Amino acid sequence: MAAASTDPRYLDPRAPIAERVEDLLSRMTLEEKAGQLFHPGTLMNDDGTLLEEPMPGYGMAATHELVVERHITHMNLINGADPRAIAQWHNRLQEQAAATRLGIPVTVSTDPRHGVFSSPLTGMSTQAMSRWPEHPGLAALPDAERRVEEYADVVRREYLALGIRVALGPMADIFSDPRWSRGSGTFGEDPATVARLTAAFIRGLQGAAPGPESVAAMVKHFPGGGPQKDGEDAHDRRFPDQVYPGQQQELHLQPFEASLEAGARQMMTYYGRPIGVDGWDEVGFAFNRPVVQGLLRDRLGFDGIVCTDWNVVDATTMDGVHFGPNAYGLEDCTPAERIVRALDAGVDQFGGDRCTELIVELVRDGRVDEARIDVSVRRVLREKFRMGLFEHRYVDPDEAAEIVGAAPLRELGEAAQRDSTVLLKNDGPLLPLGHGTRVYAEGMDPAAFSGRVEIVGAPEDADVAVVRLHAPYETDQEGIASFFHRGTLEFSAETVEKVRQLAETLPTAVAVFLERPALLAEVESAATAVLGDFGSSDAAVADVLTGAADPFGGLPFDLPSSAEAVVASAEDTPFDTRDPLHRFGFGLRYGK
Repeated sequence: MAAASTDPRYLDPRAPIAERVEDLLSRMTLEEKAGQLFHPGTLMNDDGTLLEEPMPGYGMAATHELVVERHITHMNLINGADPRAIAQWHNRLQEQAAATRLGIPVTVSTDPRHGVFSSPLTGMSTQAMSRWPEHPGLAALPDAERRVEEYADVVRREYLALGIRVALGPMADIFSDPRWSRGSGTFGEDPATVARLTAAFIRGLQGAAPGPESVAAMVKHFPGGGPQKDGEDAHDRRFPDQVYPGQQQELHLQPFEASLEAGARQMMTYYGRPIGVDGWDEVGFAFNRPVVQGLLRDRLGFDGIVCTDWNVVDATTMDGVHFGPNAYGLEDCTPAERIVRALDAGVDQFGGDRCTELIVELVRDGRVDEARIDVSVRRVLREKFRMGLFEHRYVDPDEAAEIVGAAPLRELGEAAQRDSTVLLKNDGPLLPLGHGTRVYAEGMDPAAFSGRVEIVGAPEDADVAVVRLHAPYETDQEGIASFFHRGTLEFSAETVEKVRQLAETLPTAVAVFLERPALLAEVESAATAVLGDFGSSDAAVADVLTGAADPFGGLPFDLPSSAEAVVASAEDTPFDTRDPLHRFGFGLRYGK
């Protein structure tokens, strides 16, 4: 990170943070205060320059409008692939912010970038960074708590080099319904594991105390997004409801309680509206005073920043698709009325939205007291001062290019890919494949096996078949639904028959990317050996298949035995599918 600097517009950095906050707050106009309450997405040009005009298909403003005209100082960077270019963009952004009247630095955030899954709404896989399994795979690791803290420290180092100071995560949600499309971002199904690993991630990301070397965690999605009705997701306006047939509201709070003990200072609410929960309003959590003010702030004692999930006030477009406003239960309200409701609920920031003029209008019309705005602005400024943003505005693009994706960091991620692999079946034992084995492979790059086995072009020429599959999901979705992997967990009849026919001809190993808890019974019954991974490269899978690495993983969730068992289970209750094929923690080992 570039050297610290001081600015005569602010009190001496040695002054107490509370004094620095009050000094700056006292000099802010209402418009400048309003800007602190919004956290929209933004885009950069590929060459690291600022966005002068919105990109086609994205309802985002030019950077000048956000920073100079709307006084917004929090932005979620949606794109960016080259580390040097991201760092250069960051510095240009901070230069633009420094030139404003008060020069408040911009806090840059990002959704996850280290996994394999990309969506315009939930994060992008950035190939220049170290490559890790999705979070269920981290939960599958041996010594998972230590490894997750190590992973988060790598994330911290790479983000810090780019100028990213807030990670929009971790997801502290419990993967309690196997159909939920967001489950791949969680630490799995076991509440105790999710709580422990959420805390480990926060420790690795933030360090012992907030400061210039920290990246803040915005923990999500309070009070737990897993219990979506029928396993659907509330990003899609067709599926607003969150249900608790097992009365497990308290269980879903456990990881959030652990996150507060670990030092979390930012929290994101989810979209869903709880149905039939005594004492909770049947509106989206961003507007739910009994949940945000009553539960998070009063009962749990949280006085940090509460940010809504994206676009609960107004609509936008993402990648050409209409999105929002996801204001469940308040669909007939105006955007201004939604803001009033959220502020009353205890919210500080509005993710995705940028309608700063509505805050100004509400205060001047007497509908919101400016003192209430000041409460949230204090929380925002306090975090900026704690993180050293005023003194550490810029990053070194050369360091970013050197640090991000450096070989030692990539090696750690690749080791996690290998070590998290779960061996589910190994008749024979077929695995590991011996050196020189003739292999017919489908769904994998033959180069991944280079120097270890002989790749052949047809099953009749092979000793063993290897098939790599992706956990099932509905592939014919449109609109917002196309951004997520939802729907059936059953493999198609064609896929099952392909595995069966191969296995009737020669021994067959199947490797499955368990992004979701797939219904594996038919595939496993047909195959000779089965591996599960959670976002690994072909090379990492080949390492395990050939014995260059051992499968040390244990399942981070139950694998259900049937679709009927999934449908019959309670959405809010972990480990509730009848007679699962494999239980949480299951994993065989090679006989060495």
